[in-house]
Amino acid sequence: MSPPPVGEGWSAWPAPAKLNLFLHITGRRPDGYHLLQSVFRLLDWGDTVYLRVREDGAVRRVGDSVPGVAEADDLLVRAANLLKSEANCAQGADIAVEKRIPAGGGFGGGSSDAATVLVVLDRLWGTGLPVHRLAELGLRLGADVPVFIRGQNAWAEGVGELLTPVALPPAWYVLADPGVHVPTAALFQAPDLTRNAPPAKISDFVSGHLLGNAFEPVLRRREPAIEAVFQALARIGTPRLTGSGSGCFVEFAQRAQAEAALAELSGLRAWLVPGAVRSPLQDALEAET
Repeated sequence: MSPPPVGEGWSAWPAPAKLNLFLHITGRRPDGYHLLQSVFRLLDWGDTVYLRVREDGAVRRVGDSVPGVAEADDLLVRAANLLKSEANCAQGADIAVEKRIPAGGGFGGGSSDAATVLVVLDRLWGTGLPVHRLAELGLRLGADVPVFIRGQNAWAEGVGELLTPVALPPAWYVLADPGVHVPTAALFQAPDLTRNAPPAKISDFVSGHLLGNAFEPVLRRREPAIEAVFQALARIGTPRLTGSGSGCFVEFAQRAQAEAALAELSGLRAWLVPGAVRSPLQDALEAET
């Protein structure tokens, strides 16, 4: 990984990870996209995006991004070019990212990076698009991008873009990365994926009746590394899968409980992070006003 850029003009911005506290598939649209219900929990941990405005109109990635991703295909570059085009902006940007969120883990790293680029460049370029417009642009980049743009924990429906803010209690999470990169498109086509869960209501989640992830049984059968992590995490609590990736987590109400549980684990890539009341990006933006 390249060191973070330093020098005149650079600014650093958080791109937080997320968890899906549950995820059900309730059907499929005529265009083939699946209809979901989920709750997004934002985390006070994630990547750092570095931005520097250019006056020549060019958009350039500096240093490393996700291995194997060409600059033109990088979500950060695509996000900047999309905003530049839609807002008819003559300025450009240098973009770098310090990655902490595992790729393919279901923690939303690429989507969050793209959201941070859209939100922050909208401010730095002075394009001034309203949040709902930025969320529409984000949806064109990925279904998870709008929740990071809006910056609130949320109940999600549709393909994940219909968001209702929800207040979640403080919580700490032991996260674990099995090291498996899950191809989302192929997973959605799995014949053993449950696609007809009955629609639920927010009150069902609040009452504790909504648990589980539609992708969990599929991935546990297909990927021995994920099954092994589930077995290990089951010794400290109730493991869950996030998104359509390989990342797993266990929730705790108190930090001390989570720290003690993490200390019991060995041989796993596991770490501890707090849940966020709102996106750390929102806090960073307010601090700069």
